[in-house]
Amino acid sequence: MEQGPLPFRRMVFVCVNQRENGEACCAGRGSQAILEALKARVSALGLARLVRVSRSGCQDVCAKGPSVMIFPDAVWYYGVTGADVERIIEHATRGLAP
Repeated sequence: MEQGPLPFRRMVFVCVNQRENGEACCAGRGSQAILEALKARVSALGLARLVRVSRSGCQDVCAKGPSVMIFPDAVWYYGVTGADVERIIEHATRGLAP
């Protein structure tokens, strides 16, 4: 095993969990489209080497999803819709330059 510094300044985790039993879940509320929009926007800003947008499994807050968490800032956005993407991008890219 090796250890090194984090390769990104910020990590954005979007829950895309899909429950098979039909219970409420982030994927059922459009989180995949949110993930894709966040990735596209980070790329368009030329910040893909500084901000990593990744899918995550269940964040265990299904009733409030879709959920997006930003690290190392320890920020949780919930009830996210496509209209919230730009606000999340502003947070995730604050202070970063390509």
